[in-house]
Amino acid sequence: MNKLNPSLKHHTFVGLFICIWIFVFTFYIKPFDGTTGDYSWWTFLSVGFSLIAFICYFITAMVQDSIYQISYKWNIILEVFSILFFLLINLIFSYLYYKSPFLNGILTFNEFSIAVLKSAIIFTPIIIFGRSITLRFLPEEYKKEVVEIIEKNKEEEKLIIRGEYKLDILKIKKADLVCISKSQNYVEVFFIENNTIQSKLIRSSLKKINSEISFLVQVHRSHLINPSHFKSWKDSNTIFLSHIEIPISKNYKNNLSAI
Repeated sequence: MNKLNPSLKHHTFVGLFICIWIFVFTFYIKPFDGTTGDYSWWTFLSVGFSLIAFICYFITAMVQDSIYQISYKWNIILEVFSILFFLLINLIFSYLYYKSPFLNGILTFNEFSIAVLKSAIIFTPIIIFGRSITLRFLPEEYKKEVVEIIEKNKEEEKLIIRGEYKLDILKIKKADLVCISKSQNYVEVFFIENNTIQSKLIRSSLKKINSEISFLVQVHRSHLINPSHFKSWKDSNTIFLSHIEIPISKNYKNNLSAI
């Protein structure tokens, strides 16, 4: 799973589904070998385990939402972490309840863990299924919001332009780069700083820069532009960028058609 529905409302339904499943499994399967309890004992155990599972899953949902809000990305590692986190805290709190004065369970923690592990083999696919179902209910407006945030983060990414010399380096935001022009054995980097155009000479070639920075568009044999700074055409041979004009050669005009 490389997506996540962070909605606590939708994960509450998953928690309820898990809660019901655990109650039915515990009450009817009675997974603890050697445990002899009456009807009331198994009822207390099943109800307690199901409520604990619901609370633990809700805690997991809040934790994963906090993680997701940082980068708005999700992958299989984070998915596995979430499930393992739920299983771990559920195991701990379930055992504490099992050993409480209400139940006075006789199994040691190791024996209890082995019994729970056997149940988890059946239980984990249920969790995965429930979590995958939530993706079908991911609101469209939330998808758009995530896309906008990801795009904004991309714009704020740091860009490092290096020259041939060790100290020949420029660090700027990707969104601040306007264009790069050839200047004999150097390239002149134009960028925005404090809402004004600035420039810096770096010992490098335009060809090398073009191969290293993939989003730049070549509009002239001596000019590369950041397409996000394209404003309008001045005439058939010149375009306006942010705070600067750039000539356009006939051979590269087609590169502007996608902007």
